[in-house]
Amino acid sequence: MREPTYAERIDMLRRTKMRHTQEKQRVLGPLDMDDLPVILPPEDRRSVVRIVSGSGLAMSDAVFSDFRPKGRHPSGGIFGARECGETFRELMAAHPPYVDPASSLAGAYMTHFISLRDPAWNPDFDYAHLRREQELYRLHHGIGAVQHFCQDMTIGFTLGWGGIREKICRYRALNTDDEAQELYDGLEAVVCGFQDWIDRHAREAARMAEEPAHAHLGENLREIARINGRLVTEPPRTFREACQWTLWYQLGGKMYNMGGSLGRIDQFLRPFYEREKSAGTLTDEEATFHLACLFIADTSYTQLGGPDAAGGDTTNPLSFLVLEAAHRLRVPVNVGVSVGRNVDPRLLRRGVEILFEDRTGIPKFLGVDRTSEGFARNGYPIALGRERAYSGCHWCAIPGREYTVNDCVKVNFAAVFDVALRAMMAEPAEARSTQALWTHFARHLRRSVEVVALSLDYHMDHMYRVFPELHLDLLCSGPIEKGRDATHGGVEFYNLCVDGAGLATVADSFAAIEQRIERERHMTWERLLDLIDGNWRGEEGERARLMMKSVPRYGSGSSRADAWGLAVAGAFTSFVKEKKTPAGFTMIPGLFSWAATIVMGKDVGATPNGRRAFDPISHGPNPDPGFRRDSAPTALALAVAAVQPGYGNTAPMQIELDPGIARGSGDLDRVVALIRTHFEQGGTQINMNILDRRAVMEAHRDPSTHPDLVVRVTGFSAYFASLSPAMRQIVVDRILCEDA
Repeated sequence: MREPTYAERIDMLRRTKMRHTQEKQRVLGPLDMDDLPVILPPEDRRSVVRIVSGSGLAMSDAVFSDFRPKGRHPSGGIFGARECGETFRELMAAHPPYVDPASSLAGAYMTHFISLRDPAWNPDFDYAHLRREQELYRLHHGIGAVQHFCQDMTIGFTLGWGGIREKICRYRALNTDDEAQELYDGLEAVVCGFQDWIDRHAREAARMAEEPAHAHLGENLREIARINGRLVTEPPRTFREACQWTLWYQLGGKMYNMGGSLGRIDQFLRPFYEREKSAGTLTDEEATFHLACLFIADTSYTQLGGPDAAGGDTTNPLSFLVLEAAHRLRVPVNVGVSVGRNVDPRLLRRGVEILFEDRTGIPKFLGVDRTSEGFARNGYPIALGRERAYSGCHWCAIPGREYTVNDCVKVNFAAVFDVALRAMMAEPAEARSTQALWTHFARHLRRSVEVVALSLDYHMDHMYRVFPELHLDLLCSGPIEKGRDATHGGVEFYNLCVDGAGLATVADSFAAIEQRIERERHMTWERLLDLIDGNWRGEEGERARLMMKSVPRYGSGSSRADAWGLAVAGAFTSFVKEKKTPAGFTMIPGLFSWAATIVMGKDVGATPNGRRAFDPISHGPNPDPGFRRDSAPTALALAVAAVQPGYGNTAPMQIELDPGIARGSGDLDRVVALIRTHFEQGGTQINMNILDRRAVMEAHRDPSTHPDLVVRVTGFSAYFASLSPAMRQIVVDRILCEDA
């Protein structure tokens, strides 16, 4: 039997991934988040549990039914570096090896460590003094948040697992305090776990190579065995070995706490690629295949192109090969293409071509000039802003040097608005006005930010004793050297990101009140409160709801709602930036909801913009679907660009386009121009879908009709069939917005 071609092997890998995906859909149900590459444990060794993900979203997960560790704490929780490290090592040992003979890389993981940590927070560290206001404002406060910052892969490439272990031993002798010694115990346990995990896969690949069923791929399996036998202790030497080392590290991060940061892959793999290309030992076709094998096994977030510290362009041939790998796979892959003054324009053009060809929402687009310049406004040199790497749904971090808790902390503007409205309504009737409501809203918004700051300080005080970032500590500069976890002084920079959510919900509510109650007097304040408390019930309520909804809305251009959007975004930015946390940590504002748009909506009753109780709030800085009859892309781009906070944390534009708009080269040029113009006007990131309306509607009615349909949900892309009906409805609403 002949050895299959790379294209044939990619088809084999895609079919295997689809089989695993459909099994997860059947066993775990909907998953409104990143397309996790987890493979379910064997049926006779698994049970299903409900957990809270690393991003704070409730989800189902499969765990090994024969592996249920309990910590030494009376609660049964697993806390602290030593206990977390030792238990994680045991979890890695519980994993059976997984080698797909069609892939050039070995490895998969089958469950998440955080699914075994119950309770997740140490009850000895009680923050009851913060809970009342956290619940009042329905804050996603950040206490207990995990990962969401970026490692430096070059540390691992330089040292290898053996070198990292030696580094731990060397600094253990220098930092002898109890905190450091416990951290080193945990880190060493994790490294030993990795080494055993890799070694078992090397032996499994060697065994499989001798089986007749794998004879046509026997040499591939023997090479996997050789590579991984080396990587147990040695650093990678070749491009393929570097991809394999990267995959092990990324799978470990997914298993530890659902980490997803990858960073600038076309930079940290570049030396391997260029060295082998010069030596004639690597072709572009082979390199693309290795990248495809990496991406199909791990969907972490990566940036292509962008500036170096001096502002020069880093785009190189490998940048295009990464795009090509994603193009050939047509599965959820989180790739971001940099767009900027000095970035090779061919990268953007190729990204747009692939976006229209594949219709998977891949890639997304990164406004690297605006994010790096914005980061410098926090008092840093512009060079540091340029070094930040796109590493998550909407965020960046300096690899290996910055702790951020990006995308974990959210202020729900709609919940704050509801508190403000009821506070104003408790005052005498003559004191009620839109301006008075704004005064109440601004006061409560400021207080919500203050509560977030207090919560973040509490998190920073205690997280290292609850669930330290052992996996990321290994590839950061400082934690091993200082004997301190990244959450507790281990890294150089601390910039804690705080996102606002529900901008359009609140801007449209202010505009509706101003027009219908104050200017036109079609409604009273008392009647409004009755209607939203009754969730617009009855025929009269529905007429009132449509009346409130029909005012010119945020995004329509030069409307009162647009002015209110600017006011809300400006006030939020001002409150986040007016001072540091009491402990002295810098906070950075952004506007982003992630998939929590649904969850945050369930925290809020009906709102004056005509939204029904517990429906999703508006998405990030975007106008609500149907904000204008024509839903003009240029109007959307202008609105989102105008409300950018401007300090390096993003406010992404989510946009859906019909594939029919790009029938020729000139049409693609117009999309390229739209992207560039948005960034020139101040935009920071674009999530773009090219969706076939018919296919999406068919899949919404019956997901089995289009099992491989991939959409960009928000900062992440996913199989449409893996989403809950509520999350699918959000995507559907965006493409049918003219009917809203």
